[in-house]
Amino acid sequence: MASVGQPPSLKRRDAPVSREGDQLIITPLGAGNEVGRSCVYMSYKGKTILFDCGIHPAYSGMAALPYFDEIDPSAIDVLLITHFHLDHAASLPYFLEKTTFKGRVFMTHATKAIYKLLLTDYVKVSKVSVEDMLFDEQDINRSMDKIEVLDFHQTVEVNGIKFWCYTAGHVLGAAMFMVDIAGVRVLYTGDYSREEDRHLRAAELPQFSPDICIIESTYGVQLHQPRNIREKRFTDVIHSTISQGGRVLIPAFALGRAQELLLILDEYWSNHPEFHNIPIYYASPLAKKCMAVYQTYILSMNERIRNQFANSNPFKFKHISPLNSIDDFSDVGPSVVMASPGGLQSGLSRQLFDIWCSDKKNACVIPGYVVEGTLAKTIISEPKEVTLMNGLTAPLNMQVHYISFSAHADYAQTSTFLKELMPPNIILVHGESHEMGRLKTKLMTELADCNTKIITPKNCQSVEMYFNSEKMAKTIGRLAEKMPEVGETVSGILVKKGFTYQIMAPDDLHIFSQLSTANITQRITIPFSGAFGVIKYRLEQIYESVESSTDEESGVPTLQVHDRVTLKQDSEKHISMCWTSDPISDMVSDSVVALVLNINQEVPKVVVESDAIKSEEESGKKAEKVIRALLVSLFGDVKLGDNGKVVINVDGNVAHLDKQSGDVESENEGLKERVKTAFMRIQRAVKPIPLSSP
Repeated sequence: MASVGQPPSLKRRDAPVSREGDQLIITPLGAGNEVGRSCVYMSYKGKTILFDCGIHPAYSGMAALPYFDEIDPSAIDVLLITHFHLDHAASLPYFLEKTTFKGRVFMTHATKAIYKLLLTDYVKVSKVSVEDMLFDEQDINRSMDKIEVLDFHQTVEVNGIKFWCYTAGHVLGAAMFMVDIAGVRVLYTGDYSREEDRHLRAAELPQFSPDICIIESTYGVQLHQPRNIREKRFTDVIHSTISQGGRVLIPAFALGRAQELLLILDEYWSNHPEFHNIPIYYASPLAKKCMAVYQTYILSMNERIRNQFANSNPFKFKHISPLNSIDDFSDVGPSVVMASPGGLQSGLSRQLFDIWCSDKKNACVIPGYVVEGTLAKTIISEPKEVTLMNGLTAPLNMQVHYISFSAHADYAQTSTFLKELMPPNIILVHGESHEMGRLKTKLMTELADCNTKIITPKNCQSVEMYFNSEKMAKTIGRLAEKMPEVGETVSGILVKKGFTYQIMAPDDLHIFSQLSTANITQRITIPFSGAFGVIKYRLEQIYESVESSTDEESGVPTLQVHDRVTLKQDSEKHISMCWTSDPISDMVSDSVVALVLNINQEVPKVVVESDAIKSEEESGKKAEKVIRALLVSLFGDVKLGDNGKVVINVDGNVAHLDKQSGDVESENEGLKERVKTAFMRIQRAVKPIPLSSP
């Protein structure tokens, strides 16, 4: 069961709501009906998770952040980052250093290595004021100390939250996270691609179906052209532009698609000697560092690259040179420049675009998905003029080609992936509203027979789902060696860890858990001056097994009750009792203590007669005082009459109480009954029935 709505607050960890089970809440704080600032909040059974922590490339300052003010960062248990792209990871330093977050954050090894490079570069090239800077290099360095890494398929458990990750394709180190809380499994794909390219593996298909799949919808119902056709279009545009003396600008992010395109260009130049004098530049301050990272993680890539690496390093390009800044660039003839950022907002790509955009011989190839609000998105529609960084306008004469090598799933990949996975609940994120709506409609038609729910929440719009929380305990160790018969009782220790329950034999406890068993021996001394044989006689009336013996060390008589509790006559005035603590032995020992104390009370006491009479008179006087004080507290005006009766006056109504018989005389029947009942209860409290007959 699922519903969409705006909860009153996500900032408080309220008690679990129960309606046909427990409530699970999923709320996009970014990437809800938009592409950018991916960040999805999930809460279930008091556990909270945040998937991704990006910024919106089209905005700057606080406006670029996800809606963090909708949550309490200190309540987040785990933060999972799928990959290093800015729209998935760039607000992480802010979230770790500038908020109250104190949970744990995880990503893959390659993602952590590239995260630092990419965000350091982002800080350097961002053209924003100091006030709008979300974080600085020191914040990035401090955040690195808090980031933990995990391998693909490695299961990690934090406070009852289990999670592991699968290869997602898309970029180096990209991961899809599967989260398991109390048996409810949620798959968050992040950005993924089911198509193997020149250097990356395709996204894996999890071996079992999740209860919820949170999946990207970037390309909606669009279909990618076959890879060989896209590569040919790409090289044809470059070939024709260079042949007519033009320059080619390829705006791309420093890491990700850039490496794929560089592999294509280097291979094409190797096969075309006539272009060997035409330079190709990889224009990014990160160029050398990026290549070093890619060379480090060769084994994380596909078989094709690994086979190439056996002979030579495929990322040591023969025809491509790094370009650190525009000052190092000699613009004297045809060239191909791949420059970051991919959205043409600022940096080297924007500087070169401003210089080249007015020449019709030049070309700009947009090689991947571009976000709404960026210049790259604007020029795809080929406007007549564009605004330069200096504020002036210039004619857009250069050719603009959109040839997508974006490693996002298209409709064919998405529908096939979901049909194989068959999740009962699908939540679409990371897509423009129109594309997402079309994708939802088409998926609902294709999955009509599967009773699948498809939801497209906006930012800060919560999806509420309810899951029956049946508890299941598994037997392990010795208890699991034999299949119990129907109706047979299985006895063991129930161990709870997080949301899992296991039943094991006590001897297996130290093997399958961090716990161990211990025996507690209890000993108690009881005052007793009677005959030890009396205790034996009384115990035999209650218990079947009472054995007499003599203590070997001290020689005193002992009794053993059901081989559990041992009684020993330590002296003429005391006995001791010893037993190993467990529920049955504790119960037996309690009953033995009660029996001994009862025998003590039954032993007749010798009292001097005069002392007994004196004591009885004193007790009587005390009782009289207590009775009168209680009557005064109940009725107020209480006096002793001339005839020895107690006179009680309440609002002019008088009652006469005989203390000996308890009889009450009064013209007011209500008062008469009240006084009679009160006196009877006071007497029972002050003079209880004796425990034994005199």
